[in-house]
Amino acid sequence: MMMEGKNKKIALIILLFLGLPAIFPVCFSAANQPQNKKKSAPPTAANSYGSSVFRVQGNVYPLGYYSVSLNIGRPPKLFELDIDSGSDLTWVQCDAPCNGCTKPADQLYKPNKNLVHCVDQLCAAVHSTASQRCSAPDEQCDYEVKYADHGSSLGVLVHDLFPLRFTNGSVLGPRLAFGCGYDQKFSGSISPPSTAGVLGLGNGKASILSQLHALGLTRNVVGHCLSGQGGGFLFFGDGFIPSSGIVWTPMLPGSVGRHYTSGPAELFINGKSATVKGFNVIFDSGSSYTYLSSQAYKAIINLVSTDLKGKQLKIAAEDQSLPICWKGTKAFKTLNDVKDYFKPLVLSFTKTKNAKLQLPPEAYLIISKHGNVCLGILNGAEAGLGDLNVIGDISLQDKMVIYDNEKQQIGWSPANCDRLPNVDRDYNEGLLQPHAANFGILADQCPASYTI
Repeated sequence: MMMEGKNKKIALIILLFLGLPAIFPVCFSAANQPQNKKKSAPPTAANSYGSSVFRVQGNVYPLGYYSVSLNIGRPPKLFELDIDSGSDLTWVQCDAPCNGCTKPADQLYKPNKNLVHCVDQLCAAVHSTASQRCSAPDEQCDYEVKYADHGSSLGVLVHDLFPLRFTNGSVLGPRLAFGCGYDQKFSGSISPPSTAGVLGLGNGKASILSQLHALGLTRNVVGHCLSGQGGGFLFFGDGFIPSSGIVWTPMLPGSVGRHYTSGPAELFINGKSATVKGFNVIFDSGSSYTYLSSQAYKAIINLVSTDLKGKQLKIAAEDQSLPICWKGTKAFKTLNDVKDYFKPLVLSFTKTKNAKLQLPPEAYLIISKHGNVCLGILNGAEAGLGDLNVIGDISLQDKMVIYDNEKQQIGWSPANCDRLPNVDRDYNEGLLQPHAANFGILADQCPASYTI
């Protein structure tokens, strides 16, 4: 979901505002955890950075989003959050007079004298317009997030503890700021997601990633691996980046809003130029599908339609799953049934040698519940995006995608997203075994105590 419109001294101010992290004792069974050769000190601003990995749930179709579950508060309470690299503020549905809340009251976040005040630095980070400015420093910090699909969240900024387990075995509870949303609006006829809120992964100062980095807990790097079969994983920090095989392209300086933008790019279909050149793209894990400007979209439709002439596919106008669907002589069961009808697409980033984002048919098609094949590339102008080009989840599946805010670059590589990283071996040997199932979050039953 993209938002409409995005020195040591600053980091120190944020650090003082958030306070020193609360330390959680490790309460995982030693038999289930990777064995470290030597005990590691918890990551702090004064020593090494850590990494944390989280299991992802969800799919592109029919669910329409990917999510992670995070514990927040004391005692910890679990919240399922839609992962969104197209916005930076994390928010959860608030236990207050609430409009547009989809969760029952016992699954809402209840603030407890933990409001962020206007004087705090992070309040300014969520106030993008003059109309949102505070009239007094001791006022509560209100926020409003507007998304490009015309959905929104309105609420108040709070701060609370986020129990996180790092790859060196330490478990910390940093005090982080996020939104407590009491007025949510959802667009279109699609039912709102069942998640409790949004985990903003953008590069603004208000994001959870930026706050963790300001505390010295992680590098300013986030990545995700979304499985085409459903699920996957998400990570903070640079501990899971393979030593080779990643294609990197620079982020554009002064990117639109707080989005991860790169370019210019040229579009190819089956190795032939689609005559669409010089456009920038936004990588957005909060968007289920890929959206292209009218020019690029029309080029795709013309070339795909031309290529399908004479083949046993006909327009399925009765299928409203997506704007364009095709039916065969019998219902399709999987994308393997139709892959031979469609050609691979490629986005070639012209300022970086050999930087190509490969999009095989499964990276832009779905099989609908009616057994038809539908195009998961949509006209951005019709969705209110203007000339923006958005690479959504459908085209990011089965790839590790990395947003490196320190080196200002975006990277990707084919990956098996069905297996969680192996913490002991990944630094040198790639993503091999699913040994990290408990990493990232504390289990609900974990009895945590706190040291401030």
